[in-house]
Amino acid sequence: MAKKKTRFTPDDVMPRFLWLLAIFCLLGVAIIFKAFKLMTGEQKEYWQEVQSRYRKNGDTIQPKRGNILAADGQVLATSLPEYRLYMDFVVAEKTASLTLKYQQKRDQLLYMKLDSLCEGLHELFPEVSTADFRQTILTGRMKKSRYWRLYPKRIDYLTYCKVKQLPFFKEGNIAGLNAVEYPKRKKPYGRLAYATIGIFDPERSNLKTGLEKHFDKELSGIPGISHRQKVLNQYVTFTDSAAVNGCDVVTTIDVSMQDLVEKTLYDQVTKLDAYIGMCAIMEVKTGDVKALSSLNRVREGVYREDDNRVLSSRREPGSVFKPVAFMAAFEDGKIDMNSGVDVGCGVKLMYGRRMTDSNWHKGGWQKWLSVTDIIKNSSNVGVSTLIDNAYHNHPEQFVNSVYRTGIATKFDIPISAYNPPVIRHPKKDKYGHWANWYSTALPWMSIGYETQIPPIQTLAFYNGIANGGKMVAPRFVTAITRGNEIVQEFPVTYVHENRPDKMMCSQATLEKVQKCLEAVVDRTGTGKDAYSKKFRSAGKTGTAQIWEGGGKTNRFIVSFVGYFPVENPKYTIIVCLEKSYPAYGGSMCGPVYKKIAETLWARTIRADLKTACDTTSLRNAPPTLRPGNLNAAGCVLDDLDIDYQKQFDDSDPLVWGGNLPQESSPLTLRADARLQDIMPDVKGYGLRDAVYRLERLGLKVSVKGYGSVVEQSIPPGQKIKRHQKVELVLSTDK
Repeated sequence: MAKKKTRFTPDDVMPRFLWLLAIFCLLGVAIIFKAFKLMTGEQKEYWQEVQSRYRKNGDTIQPKRGNILAADGQVLATSLPEYRLYMDFVVAEKTASLTLKYQQKRDQLLYMKLDSLCEGLHELFPEVSTADFRQTILTGRMKKSRYWRLYPKRIDYLTYCKVKQLPFFKEGNIAGLNAVEYPKRKKPYGRLAYATIGIFDPERSNLKTGLEKHFDKELSGIPGISHRQKVLNQYVTFTDSAAVNGCDVVTTIDVSMQDLVEKTLYDQVTKLDAYIGMCAIMEVKTGDVKALSSLNRVREGVYREDDNRVLSSRREPGSVFKPVAFMAAFEDGKIDMNSGVDVGCGVKLMYGRRMTDSNWHKGGWQKWLSVTDIIKNSSNVGVSTLIDNAYHNHPEQFVNSVYRTGIATKFDIPISAYNPPVIRHPKKDKYGHWANWYSTALPWMSIGYETQIPPIQTLAFYNGIANGGKMVAPRFVTAITRGNEIVQEFPVTYVHENRPDKMMCSQATLEKVQKCLEAVVDRTGTGKDAYSKKFRSAGKTGTAQIWEGGGKTNRFIVSFVGYFPVENPKYTIIVCLEKSYPAYGGSMCGPVYKKIAETLWARTIRADLKTACDTTSLRNAPPTLRPGNLNAAGCVLDDLDIDYQKQFDDSDPLVWGGNLPQESSPLTLRADARLQDIMPDVKGYGLRDAVYRLERLGLKVSVKGYGSVVEQSIPPGQKIKRHQKVELVLSTDK
């Protein structure tokens, strides 16, 4: 008998389907409820913390900006971190019970260490009292702040390390101390070479000047990428791609030369109450700019280097342009060393305008001047007459010859302040007439008007004369490095690279110009104030009245540019001052050149070692000892293995003695009891030793000159009193 089949009707299926639907709906509601509870309930803060700290797309790792270095590797600009301090007063854990537990632990520890913490903060930051720190911390805790500023100013890394060692903070993560790092550009030498190095502000990335701006790409480096992830209940930063730190820029700047230039120039501009002072030193063979300074008067008696006027001040150069005119005329065969002019009373009418010499009001020279004498005495009448006679009908030939000297070359200088020179060419219209030229243009151009040339351009021209006729472009950077690796080098660049001999003119022309410049820096030339007994210099003075707004002003540009020593030139120096009348290039700029040149020359002097004694002869012939620090003298004698006796208290590291016996054997080092009230003889001392010794006696020292002491206002042996003033006169002359 067949089995009967069971048959499901719709009435049987629907109840089961409805039961399954109800179960799935309940599960969905439960899931939604659980998710809502996670977001809004006891674990809300935990998940917010995860959200804020975990980033899938990664964070940017900022590379360290490279350094700007001096020629010898000293740091001129570097990046150092600064920090702002914040406190997090709230604990965020996975569950409410854990959050409460750790919050109570943190608060208990905070209140226990609060007094000692505030006292420690006050010691580090004395301008904020202990009570103020206490109030700041308690206010932040009351507001349950996650990001409460603890101290309003930024601090350096060493101070931050000290903060982390204070009570409570040294407990680690539980203390909630947070520090936000800010990169800060630091200059170890302050405002030294300020305009050359330039400005870089990490918080205002568009604020860049000088070398910082030009080499920004090389200094900046390449950013990296990282992400943060929680591992074993701690958030760990993982590096996806490492940052590449910026390269270092090695400049040509010599720190000691830069310091010398800035101080010497500052002394002169303040003495003369000048508006602007400019000075630069260039190494002859390489064109390396070893120092440059541009001081601008911001108010009475206050000067600051805000921009680089050595590169940007495009003015009419005045008489320092005359050798350029004569070089062009020598090269074209228009004049020779036998040429000359009868300058008469120093006044000549040229095409309706008066051309005058500097001594015209005294009647002029009233004689015939040779080419050498014209440059030596800077005769405007002499130069303009010779050049006008030679080129009046063909002024374009003169300008072309000036361009061939290289002075009009636009240099590739890595500082945006640079303004290239402007020397206009005469042009003719379609009718054959001079469209932008007039009869007086050529005579006045020959003496340094009708052109605009920055001081760096003039410096490079004279440096070419000093370099045997090979003009090199000014160089500010020698290399870009990363660690010990040289990424890019900047070789010496010759202006006339396309010429086989690289010469700016023929050898015969060069020798003529050199002879004229040597005559200037003589006891009777306009550059007599730059003359030195120690070495021979060559150069040229200049004075030009400034034209502004269509007319003359009461301002003048006075200058001196020269090189030394003539036999084997090492450095070329330019000094320019912008001031009101009276203004004279020789007497106002020459002394600055002389002081800088003699100081540089003194560094090259080496003692004659033929007179040196070895240790054997020293035992037989006691050394000559000046009164001074007896402990220091004892150390030297110990190193030389020379016997001596002590008659002083060596517990005082700065004990001084006088009238040391030199004939006795062994030597006797004896303190001078009269030292405290008797003026010592410091003649022959260097400045540092003389000032140190006299200030130890309580004297106030003022100094004139440089070198070694040759005079002292208080004679040796005279009784002195504390705070008494004494003046020392220094000189390099022997």
